[in-house]
Amino acid sequence: MSNVTTPYVLVLFYSTHGSLEAMAEQIARGVEQVAGMEARVRTVPAVTTEITEKSDEIPEKGALYCTQDDLRHCAGLILGSPVRFGNMAAAMKYFLDSTSNLWLTGDLVNKPASAFTSSSSLHGGQESTLLSMMLPLMHHGMVVSGLPYSEPGLMTTQTGGTPYGVTHVAGPENDSTLSRDEVNLCQAQGKRTATLAKALLGI
Repeated sequence: MSNVTTPYVLVLFYSTHGSLEAMAEQIARGVEQVAGMEARVRTVPAVTTEITEKSDEIPEKGALYCTQDDLRHCAGLILGSPVRFGNMAAAMKYFLDSTSNLWLTGDLVNKPASAFTSSSSLHGGQESTLLSMMLPLMHHGMVVSGLPYSEPGLMTTQTGGTPYGVTHVAGPENDSTLSRDEVNLCQAQGKRTATLAKALLGI
């Protein structure tokens, strides 16, 4: 587990069927390929018709809920959400809407950030969802990055993968596992964001 003195990239996701969680795990592996950088994997609570504040609770399984301090002290951020009508999921939007205090203090300014997503179909709105997640990151003054075409998987993938960020096609039953290209691109994105974070920290 990361401590406060070790630079970390926050891999923050919301997952309903497990695909985003699997992607987050691979992205974290990519982050930790960069010497001196760690990955901190966190999630956000679901939003229901009765919205309650659950960030202090411990989920029954999986990643811990993200706190404001997790976000405040990160060296970089990789944000993941499933596609919801071409947009990020309400749970992620609700969390981001609660970060105005970090915007006021400028705690995220000049930190690198990127995004990832999953949808049940190939043309289910992946790219617009990635772009929707980038908007609040730019309002926070973060340095938004994607995946360059120097990653060969972008040219060969028959499933997910875009220059805006890594994606996954989960299938109509949301049960498709990550393809080899998707795994490689997840790790490449984690490594790239961590490399940028390290460079910006000057270490």
